[in-house]
Amino acid sequence: MTKYTWHQPTTSILSRLVILCIGLAMMHCAPISRRSLTKTFQATETEFKDHVGFVLYDPAKSKTLFDFNGAKYFTPASNTKIFTFFTSLKVLSDSIPGLRYVVHGDSLIFWGTGDPSLLYKNVYTNNRVYSFLKQTPYQLYFSPANFSTKYFGPGWAWDDYNAYYSPERSPLPVYGNIVSIWATGSRTDIQPDLFRPNLVTGTVQKTADATREPDKNIFTYFPGAKPSAKIIDVPLKISPAITASLLADTLKRNVTVINKPFDSTALTFYSIPSDSLYRIMMQESDNFIAEQLLTMCSGVISDTLSPEIAIRYSKKNFLNDLADEPVWKDGSGLSRFNLFTPRSVVQLWEKIYKLAPQERLFSLLAIGGRKGTIRNYYKEATPYIFGKTGSLSNNHALSGYLVTKRGRLLIFSFMNTHFARSTAEVRNNMQNILHRIYEAY
Repeated sequence: MTKYTWHQPTTSILSRLVILCIGLAMMHCAPISRRSLTKTFQATETEFKDHVGFVLYDPAKSKTLFDFNGAKYFTPASNTKIFTFFTSLKVLSDSIPGLRYVVHGDSLIFWGTGDPSLLYKNVYTNNRVYSFLKQTPYQLYFSPANFSTKYFGPGWAWDDYNAYYSPERSPLPVYGNIVSIWATGSRTDIQPDLFRPNLVTGTVQKTADATREPDKNIFTYFPGAKPSAKIIDVPLKISPAITASLLADTLKRNVTVINKPFDSTALTFYSIPSDSLYRIMMQESDNFIAEQLLTMCSGVISDTLSPEIAIRYSKKNFLNDLADEPVWKDGSGLSRFNLFTPRSVVQLWEKIYKLAPQERLFSLLAIGGRKGTIRNYYKEATPYIFGKTGSLSNNHALSGYLVTKRGRLLIFSFMNTHFARSTAEVRNNMQNILHRIYEAY
């Protein structure tokens, strides 16, 4: 019978065991390999029959950790608002310009700046502009002469004119350029009540709905089969006359439209804190605010309100160092003509991070599991996703900042285009991948 004798391990053996244990621990918490991530994204494209772009970047090391189709162009949808956000941070001050005005004799002549906040129910308002116009002793004259763009952006879907998310652009929005329609008991109502004579009741449908005639402010409310408190927002057909009428109705004083060219000596009257608009645009993806912000930027860098001016200026002066030139056509991302690459979106987020303190910046963004368009997704005890979503039919994107389980700050851009599956399925796949990165890094 063979006798086995146990010997005390030597220092060398102990060292090797320690190294092995450390190695196993490091393997357990090591970042996902590029090969593994590549296979994941290839499998995603196969499963969803779409095109995927993803870039993961470490700003502390100025290093790209992973790139899958990062140099290819994708439809960004509301990721376009990131470009509007950055341009606004660069151009606008901490307060929003609400009006430009001059006084001649007994007249106050004013021009809009594009400020969307006046009586808009979706944003904080301090009523400064309203009070200024209400209380001034001068006669009011509104000039739209500094507005030089179309009410709709290039590449917008024509049949979106009736959709709540597609209000028309204008130099001086009132009530967000929308009406709100609902039923109270047997009565159908509308706000602003200026349009009550223009509201008719249609036939009962399964669920309540409301429509506007394409070229007129004639509205039809279709009651639902079951009573509900549903409020339906419908865009107005905007014109200088409609703007003046809305102002006159709410101010309870005359407002006259004149076509007076913008006066370079005009004074600026400020309205609300800029962050009040940024927060709603970035968290709730408000298209109207995005378009009007870009319009306001053009009014600061020129004497004309035109988003196209702001886009050209930003591309030339702020974005000329991006890896790929953005094909940028509007402020909101409603345009199908917009095209950005994931790596350029990541570069833009890095610029923004250097521009705004993290505490302020993160409070303005959609937060996974907490706020905005991702309040029901990307959940963790401590939020780890701070960014901006983007959705159009067959396109979905998410980009921003990812704070890993170990506290490491990363920047990412995740873009999906041309998928025929549901957005929910695509989003769930994105969630799984981003959570793996959260755990591994």
